[in-house]
Amino acid sequence: MVKTGSGDAVIIPPPTPWRRADALTELTRGCFDLLIIGAGIIGSRIALEASAAGLRVALLDARDLGGATSAASSKLVHGGLRYLATGDIRRVREAHHERRVLVHRVAPHLVRPLPFLLPAYRGGPHRAPTLAAGLLLYASLSAFRDAHARLLTPARACRLVPALRTDDCIGAGLFMDATTHDHRLCLATARGAALAGAVVLNYARVVELDRVPGDRHAATVVAAGSPDPIRVAARTVINAAGPWVDAVRRLEDPAAPPLAQLSKGVHVVLPLDEPWRAAVVAPVDRYRVTFAIPWEGMLLLGTTDTAYEGDPDAVAVTDADVAAVLDEARSALTMPTLAPGAIRATFAGLRVLPRLPGGPARAPRERLLVRGPTGMVSVAGGKLTTHRRIAHETLAMLRADLGVRHLTLSDAPLPGGTLATPEALRIAAARLERRYPALDPSVCRHLVHLYGSDANRLVARGAAQPGGLERIDPRGPDIWAQVHRAVDEEWALTPDDVLRRRTTVGLRGLAEAPVIARVAALLRTAGGPAPL
Repeated sequence: MVKTGSGDAVIIPPPTPWRRADALTELTRGCFDLLIIGAGIIGSRIALEASAAGLRVALLDARDLGGATSAASSKLVHGGLRYLATGDIRRVREAHHERRVLVHRVAPHLVRPLPFLLPAYRGGPHRAPTLAAGLLLYASLSAFRDAHARLLTPARACRLVPALRTDDCIGAGLFMDATTHDHRLCLATARGAALAGAVVLNYARVVELDRVPGDRHAATVVAAGSPDPIRVAARTVINAAGPWVDAVRRLEDPAAPPLAQLSKGVHVVLPLDEPWRAAVVAPVDRYRVTFAIPWEGMLLLGTTDTAYEGDPDAVAVTDADVAAVLDEARSALTMPTLAPGAIRATFAGLRVLPRLPGGPARAPRERLLVRGPTGMVSVAGGKLTTHRRIAHETLAMLRADLGVRHLTLSDAPLPGGTLATPEALRIAAARLERRYPALDPSVCRHLVHLYGSDANRLVARGAAQPGGLERIDPRGPDIWAQVHRAVDEEWALTPDDVLRRRTTVGLRGLAEAPVIARVAALLRTAGGPAPL
């Protein structure tokens, strides 16, 4: 509130959290408590926790929010059954806890329980008694909550997964884990940070990082929408740049030795002609497994685990990658659609692993957490499942610098996450069906899954827009109201931001030229800048 010359009070509204012009202006005002470089799932969670603690936070990403590893995972929130083989009980117990919190508290609309089958074959690495013992231990580490486990006959396993290969199968272990839409989870986390007061901006690249008088950091940022570089001042800096973690470390110290090795993980998306009631996890060798997951009405296969030494911006899927994923899937599946011609989409992501001898497949999935010579904390790696814990550990390293006496890990729901039970989600979808009969029930369920309690506002806004409730493509459940929201409230600047990450259009293989052109036209109409 300010006073005018006449003495009248005028209320100045706060900046809109997702308006780019507001964010660019806010970045130049004063000194932030914390600058976070990298808005993947870990950086976004750090921003949310720090903002909730009352700190002034800037969250920047050189590319799209969560547009790299955090949008290219296996879409799993899981306890890590295979870690039992290495005796890593602590990690399995921690992952069980985090999965339970995400499913029941933080993002129940986005993180959904799903049964998994682990088939055992004659001559394979698992014998029935060993498999039964491992499943019992796995369930016990969750105190038998949300992780029921038992052995099934091949015939009973096929009722859950009709395409399961049963020749030489001696049985299958059944256990519970969960799946998610990884980018929507990251985006909801960044959105929560923005609503808590953080300045969130994508396509904003930090090109210089200096220590300035007053024991502060100053970052030079080149951002889409700003004609000139911006100087951002901050008391502390966190480098959460994922595959670019070492590149950002060299902004602080050009001589910094590399800490990370990168591993390429490739996934293939195929149609699913009949419903599956479970996913399949099959051993590839002593260190690796491959997944076949019913996801968003499709089949997601993967992943590979190969060393990657190139430019992270250049990571791509090759024909050899696709052949490897399909060959590994055939070890447990008999589907005729396991052929290159049936593929809807492919994607590749880069895991960040500790640089140790033995290659990426043998490297532990531990997070990297180091402090540089000027005080910047770099964090990378770990698992999607435990991203909240990693964020909390990272902030704890800076507690004294930030002047935070007590730092607790929040389990408050993310935006849209207040529908805390499957029944509440079903009721919300049914209400949408009754209120908007033009929407197919499958569309209503899809929207409630992606947006939770925000779905009603999204649909109401879409109903007020010409064509807002029409499907983007009649073969998929996404509607044009989602595009408008992505442009207006979710920082989207490119058609790929909208179609590949904020909706499921791209991964369904439906991002065809007319759709891309229409989305590009909406982006131009909105007046957003071209990305860097």
